[in-house]
Amino acid sequence: MRIGFDAKRAFLNNTGLGNYSRDTIRILSKYYTENDYFLYTPRLKGNNRLDFFKKSTNTYIKTPNILGKIFHAYWRTKGIVKNLLKDKIDIYHGLSHEIPLGLEKTKIKTIVTIHDLIFIRYPELFSKIDKKIYYQKFKSSCQRADLIIAVSKQTKQDIINFFKIESDKIKVVYQGCNTIFHSTVEKEDVKKKYKLPEKFLLSVGTIEERKNLLTILKTLREIPNQELVIVGSGKKYKNRCIEFIKKYSLNNRVHLLSDLNMKEIAAIYQLAEIMIYPSLFEGFGIPILEALTSKTPVITSKNGCFSEAGGPDSIYINPLSVAEMKKAILLIQNNQEFTSNMIKKGHLYAQDFTDNKIAKELMTSYQSL
Repeated sequence: MRIGFDAKRAFLNNTGLGNYSRDTIRILSKYYTENDYFLYTPRLKGNNRLDFFKKSTNTYIKTPNILGKIFHAYWRTKGIVKNLLKDKIDIYHGLSHEIPLGLEKTKIKTIVTIHDLIFIRYPELFSKIDKKIYYQKFKSSCQRADLIIAVSKQTKQDIINFFKIESDKIKVVYQGCNTIFHSTVEKEDVKKKYKLPEKFLLSVGTIEERKNLLTILKTLREIPNQELVIVGSGKKYKNRCIEFIKKYSLNNRVHLLSDLNMKEIAAIYQLAEIMIYPSLFEGFGIPILEALTSKTPVITSKNGCFSEAGGPDSIYINPLSVAEMKKAILLIQNNQEFTSNMIKKGHLYAQDFTDNKIAKELMTSYQSL
């Protein structure tokens, strides 16, 4: 088969949707070498990503002509259809919520991945124009696609509820995490470079209101002698968190890190005592899986999709409750047998999200069209 991907985020995004896009392309090109994979992106960024895809003999990077580069938004939304027809694409996979307009009028089969509908559940976190654009794009793609891939059962149910899409058109295919998290990495150099403490709590993810870092900081105030490492970048909400840190003199106990590479992040997961992920809502929650793969116990949120990523042996709390978070931290720290069981069973659960299994589920989805 000749399979085309919306690869914009594979080249241009460092986290989240970028990781999903890169991993999807990587595992399919590795496990199903008989196919040709075409990566369509309005522009290129990052020589490391370009080199990575160039190493594969069955992936082809496709960019628009000069006019397409100038009007790249139009090209990605509609103009790309001509390129797909010219390249004789059999299946096109929109990896991040969108498929081009007019593609449904061709013989090319279409799949769209929907990661979450957070903008509908938490509209106060988005601008009016963004909410309107997202709603129109996401719903249109779901209606026009031959198949929808949801990254969790929670996301599938949201698509059914909010867009009135029939259940049998939606298939749940979970995400995995980067292969680096499955290996033991060099930790001492990272520990020295970032001056990390011997023991620390860990928070990973974009520092924004939905991720709820402030509750971790409030809990830190309640437990003396605890240190917290935060891996992530942010803007307005990050500034609120920094103000809180200064106000309550937590500077010596909080370590803010950003712009780390994957090996460094993997090392920090493996060094951490506990990973805390009190997000209010997610499409899946990759940091949970990354932590379990790294043999680090997880405290995360009740309800939503979190148990799909965390399995039966993570600890689930009300994400806004300082009391519940404090209790969970102390339970893990003070009960060695309980914690050892968490780590062992959590790591075993994470093995169900392997590259070959996810690749097989994706390819089965393609072949069903």
